Amino acid sequence: MYIERVPNRDSPPAVLLREGWRENGKVHKRTVGNLSSLPEEQIEGIRQVLKGGQPIFDANDLVAQAAPAHGGVIAVLQVMRDLGLPRRLGRKKTRQRQILQGLIAARVLDPQSKLATVEAWQQWTLPEDLGIEDVTAEEAYEALDALLGHKERIEAQLAKERLQEGALVLYDLTSVVMEGTECPLADYGYSRDGVRGKLQIEIGLATDAEGRPVAVEVFEGNTADPQALSAEIARFQQRLGLDHVIVSPVDDDPEAATTQFAEEIVDEL
Repeated sequence: MYIERVPNRDSPPAVLLREGWRENGKVHKRTVGNLSSLPEEQIEGIRQVLKGGQPIFDANDLVAQAAPAHGGVIAVLQVMRDLGLPRRLGRKKTRQRQILQGLIAARVLDPQSKLATVEAWQQWTLPEDLGIEDVTAEEAYEALDALLGHKERIEAQLAKERLQEGALVLYDLTSVVMEGTECPLADYGYSRDGVRGKLQIEIGLATDAEGRPVAVEVFEGNTADPQALSAEIARFQQRLGLDHVIVSPVDDDPEAATTQFAEEIVDEL
């Protein structure tokens, strides 16, 4: 291929990209494209490339742009599928279910607030992979509110799969400092992080003997350990369909912790 300038009467010459070949002893050529509208520097750059040289360009025109991360996203989404997580979030593939998957995946990839997560989603291919490129922070919060309505169903499924009568359940209670004053559960209480003078909430997590989560509950910030444990045992009996479970607190010294919990519960009763 080569570039040829063709006179055009009173107008500027036409700049044509042409291809030539020889057939039966005759030279033939055809026009591949019309480059007349291109700037002269681009035409010259194409000419240099056709000659086997390097294109002419200004390095200052180059802009470095990072591509969205993809490998980690694919790995996390595949693990979620292998665990059957999408089906737990809803039987049908709805936009809300896709948003919830994205929020969960983002917690693994780069834990942030919901607002920061939605704003930072473009750093991954996550929105494209799930078809939620235009999701808003309001939609993210609405999806979480909807998920709360499925909490008991999901916990009942997990208990049925991972627990049987007389099964060992591991339980731990932690506290989380709260900022602001609007949370109805926020209160002053014993801080397991050693933070004093701050409102907090408490979160109780129950797992099976292998440490796989079964149920989670949020308590008021001033809830004592025996109260939380008693409430959790009642939940297993009433909502999860188990009459007999063995609950053990998670601690550096499980035996001592279990004894202390038992004594505190007896005192509470």
